[in-house]
Amino acid sequence: MLNKMIVPFLFAALLAGCANKEVLLGTDGDLSDPSAVIQEFDTVMNSDAPAIAGGVLKYALVAESSFQGIFSPVFSEDAYDEELMDFSHESIFSYDEEFQFTQDGMATFAQNENLKTVSITLRDNLKWSDGVALTVDDILYAYEVIGHPDYAGSLYGESFANVVGMTEYHEGTADSIVGIEVLDDTHLTIAFEELNPSLLQAGGALWSQPLPRHQLESIPVSEMARSSQLREQPVGSGPFRVKAIVPGESVLFEANEYYWKGKPKLDNILVEVVGSATIVSEMEAGNYDVAIMPTSSYESYKDFDNITLLGRAELATTYIGFKLGSQDVESGANSLNLSSKMADAALRQAMAYALDNEFVAAVLFDGLRQPANGMIPPVFEGFSDEEAVGFSYDPVKASSLLDEAGYLDSDGDGFRETPDGEPLKINFAAVAGGDATETVVAYYIQQWEEIGLDVSLATGRLIEYQKFHDMLASDSPAIDVYQATWGTGMDPNPTEMFGRTSALNYTRWTNEKNDALLGQINAAAASDENTRTGIYQEWQSLLFEEAPVIPTFWRTQIFAVNNRVKNFNIRYGATRGWETIELTSEEPVR
Repeated sequence: MLNKMIVPFLFAALLAGCANKEVLLGTDGDLSDPSAVIQEFDTVMNSDAPAIAGGVLKYALVAESSFQGIFSPVFSEDAYDEELMDFSHESIFSYDEEFQFTQDGMATFAQNENLKTVSITLRDNLKWSDGVALTVDDILYAYEVIGHPDYAGSLYGESFANVVGMTEYHEGTADSIVGIEVLDDTHLTIAFEELNPSLLQAGGALWSQPLPRHQLESIPVSEMARSSQLREQPVGSGPFRVKAIVPGESVLFEANEYYWKGKPKLDNILVEVVGSATIVSEMEAGNYDVAIMPTSSYESYKDFDNITLLGRAELATTYIGFKLGSQDVESGANSLNLSSKMADAALRQAMAYALDNEFVAAVLFDGLRQPANGMIPPVFEGFSDEEAVGFSYDPVKASSLLDEAGYLDSDGDGFRETPDGEPLKINFAAVAGGDATETVVAYYIQQWEEIGLDVSLATGRLIEYQKFHDMLASDSPAIDVYQATWGTGMDPNPTEMFGRTSALNYTRWTNEKNDALLGQINAAAASDENTRTGIYQEWQSLLFEEAPVIPTFWRTQIFAVNNRVKNFNIRYGATRGWETIELTSEEPVR
């Protein structure tokens, strides 16, 4: 709880050369109850106005850098690419508001009596966007590519290794995956070593994105991500298909007449990259119909007459991570380095208690971000722990933790040294641009300085999006601490983020109790809701004790929609998507 009165607010986040660490904070209000400012929004936008035939919807991809343009869920690791594929790629399964698979999509499923085998049945006459038949062989092909010894993406891990025969196939000792059996063009079975509760969780252990064998099979798996087939002529199963690409800048989509629900109402969707600094003026001018807006500038666009704002809980948690080890490239195993700069849990906990995220969320983000007390967003009921204490703002406790651990200012320069008396200089990395990142980073550096820690920007500046992720993935020694976002997707299972062999475990933190709890999360007993809740709470308690990451914010995702758009729905589990959207006028409302 905030117990301070603060003078008029000014975030002076001016990090020119990382020399200016002055961040003056204040407001004349009492923020002792920040929850009072949390915003609520509708998730559906309807209109009684008659629709025009066809038309072109303009979508702004709000980004600070170009997109990579890998149009395949099997290979893409870029959030911008994921946003683009929302138009052209679609899961074969539908899901409900609780992110559980339903039987309303392109495929239905059934668990056999032993519960370890899943039968998948595709609808008849499904087609890819190029008109070629989509069959269960394309589901098998996705498993074959992800499990291939030459696959360099980040998906292969415990979930895929749970498929019977996948380990042997991945290690190159078998030519096929014996646990996957194609019965005919529309029927397939997958046998698993163990029953995993995530099997029926959307985005979980049951892979739901087929891969077009007819287009890609002639390309070596090691070269597939760089191929023109995925970057220039991608084939998908969604309501729209790629017509033209300006690499990194824009994509023109056209209606897919082979889409399983029927041809979409719109003729085209044009997506263009727009920076966060200009998106507000672009939406006000009516230059775009839809954009996911930066929450830090909410006050500047919340009263625009030509747009409607929709909002939902984002399936993501912003966090601060600590580099604690490295990953062996050959084996994929993460290993903890007990002598790394950030190895002391007391140091990590102190850095957590130094941060006043309650204040930042309430003031800078107008209640559109919430301080996070754990890594699992509260939208996942039965997984998150809303009663968890988390790391509240307590600089006195932060300083005490450092004192007790032997991090003292021995030379009187205002900064603490290591327990061995060596200088402690911490390099902090974050992505350039984005939603007030510069301001938040400046504030964090100041707060850490106030407890005697010498923290500066890695590389001397904020880092371009792709370079940042490349540096994390390669365990660059230039980064000690970093700010990032864990996109949970529709399955909050933390195995792929914190697993011992996960490529996405960028902290490289490993822990035997963590291994055991992740094993329990992926075991049959966790199918029981009470059991699952207890395991997840215990796992989050372990993260609190060990602090390999500091959860900072849960986020609200804001969509600005021009008032000429009809039938726009962002509710999770909605059965109607881009294919039903229409326009009510040729020109946008300005």
